[in-house]
Amino acid sequence: MAMMKVKFNLKKRVKLAQGLWLMNWCCVLTGIVLFSMGIFLKIELRKRSEVMDNAESHFVPNSLIFMGALACALNAFAGKICYDSLDPAKFAKWKPMLKSYLVVCLLFNIFTFFIAVVCLVTRGSLESTLAQGLKNGMRYYKDTDTPGRCYMKKTIDLLQIEFKCCGNNGFRDWFEIQWVSNRYLDFSSKEVKDRIKSNVDGKYLIDGVPFSCCNPSSPRPCIQLQVTNNSAHYSYEHQTEELNLWHRGCKESLLHYYTNMMSSMGALVFLVWILEMTVMVGLRYLHTCLESIANPEDPECESEGWLLEKSLTETIKSFWDTLKNLGKLNQVESGDGEAGEKAPAVTTVS
Repeated sequence: MAMMKVKFNLKKRVKLAQGLWLMNWCCVLTGIVLFSMGIFLKIELRKRSEVMDNAESHFVPNSLIFMGALACALNAFAGKICYDSLDPAKFAKWKPMLKSYLVVCLLFNIFTFFIAVVCLVTRGSLESTLAQGLKNGMRYYKDTDTPGRCYMKKTIDLLQIEFKCCGNNGFRDWFEIQWVSNRYLDFSSKEVKDRIKSNVDGKYLIDGVPFSCCNPSSPRPCIQLQVTNNSAHYSYEHQTEELNLWHRGCKESLLHYYTNMMSSMGALVFLVWILEMTVMVGLRYLHTCLESIANPEDPECESEGWLLEKSLTETIKSFWDTLKNLGKLNQVESGDGEAGEKAPAVTTVS
């Protein structure tokens, strides 16, 4: 027994075909939007790839680009089918491939839903990627003379200025690494020698931060060296000087930026999924109502359209039986092949 039957007359079939034609071309436009979003996200990730530790972070933009291109192709094809559906001669050539096309649409919609979910729950992977990437970037900040790392100082400085942040989790992260290059240290100075000797790893650590951590809204000139030494500066209390440096870490700022972007994209992909599912269901009804016309020579006659040819339980059972038969067929073929290989040669003695 067919599931979710609907009766159609000529007028309803025409309206269904016209509505689906319009919706398919709307889906083509949304496909272009998805493609553009993927390109935009890929550019944004590449701009800050130096502070990201995970190459797999491009999975989402690559998927959006693929989905956008595929959505344009599939829906343009479906639009052509809907346009030809009211002409029996033209529709006859599309009939054999409609079932296969609907299966492809179903797989595409499953993939679209998966990407929407990934966009909405990607915060955890982004957080670990940014944390490790920023940590490495800060460690290489001083290596302005090292090939392959000479750009890192500029990258970190521009990042901290643009996102109004400092360090990985906060400005104190800079106290734990040597961010001043040995090239600019006077090793004959007693202060430099003492600082290097006082550190187990022989690094020059100071309670200071790069200039890019300074908040331009501060009413006083920025204090970036001896940040925690109140006596080194006049009328200074580092616990209360909130406007002197950015207190927010760059991991938090970037995570907020990318999470908001991905959440917006995920919501849009989810809406596209709903639209694509609606089109797929409508196309299934159009397919079945045109196939069930009793008298093709009488276009005015009524016909029935349905979503599933059998009930949901029967459909699942039929699909499961098909999979089991395929498994058995593979086993039989494998067994025949082994038997053929092991068959002994027969010799005749005269």
